[in-house]
Amino acid sequence: MPVFHTAQRDTIGACSAVARLHASLTTLRAHRDAGEDFERFEREVHTLFVDAECEVLGEELERLDVDLPHVVLSGQVHHRVLRSAETYTSAAGPVTVMRTLYRRGTDQSVVPLELRAGMVEGHWTPLAARQAMWVVAHLTPGEGEGLFAELGNMRPSKSSLDRLPKRLSARWEADREAFDASLRADAIIPPKTVTVAVSLDGVMTPMKDGERRRTRERQRTDGKRTKGPAGHREVGCGTLSFYDADGERLTTVRMARMPEAKKATLKSMLSAELSRVLDANPGLTLVKLADGAKDNWTYLHDALPEGVELVDFYHAVTHLKTTFDAAYGEHTPKARSQFEKYRHVLLEDEGGVAKVIRAFVYLRDQHPRRTKIATELAYFRRHRHRMCYATMKARGLPIGSGVVEAACKTLVTQRLKRSGMRWRHAGGQAILTFRSLVQSDRFDHGWQLLSATYRRNVSPPENVVPFPSKKLH
Repeated sequence: MPVFHTAQRDTIGACSAVARLHASLTTLRAHRDAGEDFERFEREVHTLFVDAECEVLGEELERLDVDLPHVVLSGQVHHRVLRSAETYTSAAGPVTVMRTLYRRGTDQSVVPLELRAGMVEGHWTPLAARQAMWVVAHLTPGEGEGLFAELGNMRPSKSSLDRLPKRLSARWEADREAFDASLRADAIIPPKTVTVAVSLDGVMTPMKDGERRRTRERQRTDGKRTKGPAGHREVGCGTLSFYDADGERLTTVRMARMPEAKKATLKSMLSAELSRVLDANPGLTLVKLADGAKDNWTYLHDALPEGVELVDFYHAVTHLKTTFDAAYGEHTPKARSQFEKYRHVLLEDEGGVAKVIRAFVYLRDQHPRRTKIATELAYFRRHRHRMCYATMKARGLPIGSGVVEAACKTLVTQRLKRSGMRWRHAGGQAILTFRSLVQSDRFDHGWQLLSATYRRNVSPPENVVPFPSKKLH
């Protein structure tokens, strides 16, 4: 006859682990030499606590085991087929427990213990998986392996740390729209917000499936130089930033997507994020910031609500410098002085862009063979309505897209463009998704959503006594 779980069973297990820990600590302290290296003593104490923690976790996991002839999962009866030991990775280290496997027909076996505990990918306890994912979002799997070894708790292998984010990302992508909607619904817009700025940019990233050979062959066929980042494709980055009345940035939501035609998914995510913000706060001033790329402005102008449009001031300044270098020679005193003069005009004069354009027209006429001048003149004419920097600065509005450029650097470059790295779409997106959550202060909520998908209810069939436990010893 089965024996049921009781509070007494839990107390006995916990007390025995604590009692053994206390006894071990007493022995350790009694035999410690006062002159002994304290670091060694710290490690020994830590090991004792880790061992006790693993023991308690093992006992709790065994409470979640179900050992009956049949169980019901998702309305279907599953039959017991095997009982065996399994080792799981907990945040404290490996935990080995007995668990029972069930199967329905030829379906894959299920383990009630894992479903009830929410074991991640059948191997990790929820906290262990969370910590591992957070680490790999910041470090390579090899560096993560070294970090965990130094900390002295769980010690996942490099290969395990490489597989985990890909599997978690696949699960996230399956429900991404629902997860994103939940994140948006719970997001708190800073109370002092008066301006919301949306920006879009991209950064070239080395890809394993980047068609490097085909790109090189096409370059040779077209008579172009076979230099440059062949095999690289553009990772898209987007940001939604909140500013107060003084123009100080309060918070930013960051997102990034692996290469995709027209950045379709990234744009849909940005649109949904902005829509939720403006629906809740229709009085906010909307500012759209980007460089001069045509695709960015097609999206920002056509797909988003009406707002202030500004070409990033620092991109405009780069084009300004290119023009004066073309006219007077790069690094010459004349080029430098004219650049500084018109940089100030563009930033501080309400009619600054018109004055810059007039200066460019004069330079083009003076140097008709220097085509760069004409090119930059066309750039300023095309975007002159997006270069009212003095007016917008006076209103306390942001005039630079440095936030999204920083996102390109911190989200993508610092993690995906390290020496020797090349990425496939799935592996890169796995890192970008969770790295974005961390940098947007949404990792905790995002993890709760994802972790919940691993937990499922398991019940006994009707007319069967409740779940049994191990007998008391």
